Amino acid sequence: MTSPSCPVISCNGGSLSFSCSGSSSSLSSPPFRTRTFPICTRRKGVSVVTRASVAVEQQTQEAKVALIRIGTRGSPLALAQAYETREKLIAAHSELAEEGAIQIVIIKTTGDKILTQPLADIGGKGLFTKEIDEALINCEIDIAVHSMKDVPTYLPEKTILPCNLQREDVRDAFISLSIASLADLPDGSVIGTASLRRKSQILHRYPSLKVLDNFRGNVQTRLRKLNEGVVNATLLALAGLKRLNMTENVTSILSIDDMLPAVAQGAIGIACRSDDDKMANYLSSLNHDETRLAVVCERAFLETLDGSCRTPIAGYACKDKDGDCLFRGLVASPDGTRVLETSRKGSYTLDDMVQMGKDAGKELLSRAGPGFFDS
Repeated sequence: MTSPSCPVISCNGGSLSFSCSGSSSSLSSPPFRTRTFPICTRRKGVSVVTRASVAVEQQTQEAKVALIRIGTRGSPLALAQAYETREKLIAAHSELAEEGAIQIVIIKTTGDKILTQPLADIGGKGLFTKEIDEALINCEIDIAVHSMKDVPTYLPEKTILPCNLQREDVRDAFISLSIASLADLPDGSVIGTASLRRKSQILHRYPSLKVLDNFRGNVQTRLRKLNEGVVNATLLALAGLKRLNMTENVTSILSIDDMLPAVAQGAIGIACRSDDDKMANYLSSLNHDETRLAVVCERAFLETLDGSCRTPIAGYACKDKDGDCLFRGLVASPDGTRVLETSRKGSYTLDDMVQMGKDAGKELLSRAGPGFFDS
């Protein structure tokens, strides 16, 4: 399976270092000066070309029946996640290494088609998964690869989600042409984001900033808008930039204390049909149980809050140095004037973590009171 080559555009400059959970990493990044960003990405062994915001994997061989058809959205990040899934399946199952054994099927979702309106106005998060779920149920694909933060808390009938790949970095990245960090933005600066979670936390800490909250599109589209001066800065999930090999674009990284991540941020989920034991067995070999339990905890919190794209909610579960689960949850008013936070600690086991997520959600619902999300 081959793809057209794609020129890699790089930025010159120094390096940016940061620390997380006791370890340090280094990201290539220019000094804090005006610069432009690449919008072309390359993965190991696979080149991806962006055409009209859709990346296409081209096959030169004649069509043949695949053992596994992977359904995915067509954005470069979605394809990067599908390729990662394919690579892990091949590594775990030798019969899948034959050319053509795994086929990538690109499915355009409603969320990809309608980019001019806020997600909440056109139906919410399920718009990024609905058509893929339908293809799975109709046996047009065998497994579906999703960004877990796009997956509604209720799965469609006849589907299961037995697998989460190991989670990437959950933090948000600050990106600007000339400003070093979110805290350094001058009063009145405009930040672009499509996330009410980010908007509310930004405005809560920096009420003098302005937020353009329909800043939608894939990573490449958002960087292009930033280059064109539509906004002064933007925030993107660091996990996506890492998967796209685009961390050279990062200006600085926000700590968990400064920006609590979205529920399931950085996690990939893989679904199959509930009656397809063969695919369920394939996926069980890829599942990362620590990630799965963290995601279950966070989604229990989200489900209890009945969260939607109109609701600023953040939640993060992780294993602490003692091996226990530490969960932090947050709800906010859309304008950021009120932010409510809570935390839980307990054993890193399924039942306890589900209960922690639910308890945290019930507490914040009670503290928020009626009309909290209407402000």
